[in-house]
Amino acid sequence: MTEETSNVEDNADDDWAAAMSEQGDAESSENSELPEAPLQNLQEDNTNSGETANLEAILDIPVSLSVEIGQTKISIKNLLQLNQGSVVELERLAGEPLDVKVNNTLVAHGEIVVVNEKYGIRLTDIVSTHERVKKLQ
Repeated sequence: MTEETSNVEDNADDDWAAAMSEQGDAESSENSELPEAPLQNLQEDNTNSGETANLEAILDIPVSLSVEIGQTKISIKNLLQLNQGSVVELERLAGEPLDVKVNNTLVAHGEIVVVNEKYGIRLTDIVSTHERVKKLQ
């Protein structure tokens, strides 16, 4: 073995011995009291500034609002026979609340009103957020 190789091996042995000595010191000091590390408060910040900023970003996004009077299923044969004056019977009863949908998701129920000679809808019931999320699953 050359002198240079012998020195590298001696240094490696010394490093190994030092590491083992430090490990023994650490194991013996495990039983002693260690100072507690400071923990950060992980509770939510109840300020609305972040929510307001996030809400501002989506306020101008267009959505499609529609009112559904009712629906029914018919065969293609009957569909092709429809002409002007034909009556299609819907599954909803007269006077029953209408469905108000945003992007095809039910958000409310309402009734038809006339405002300045135009149709409108008066909301009578808002579907809860929990129910809307439940229907998406």
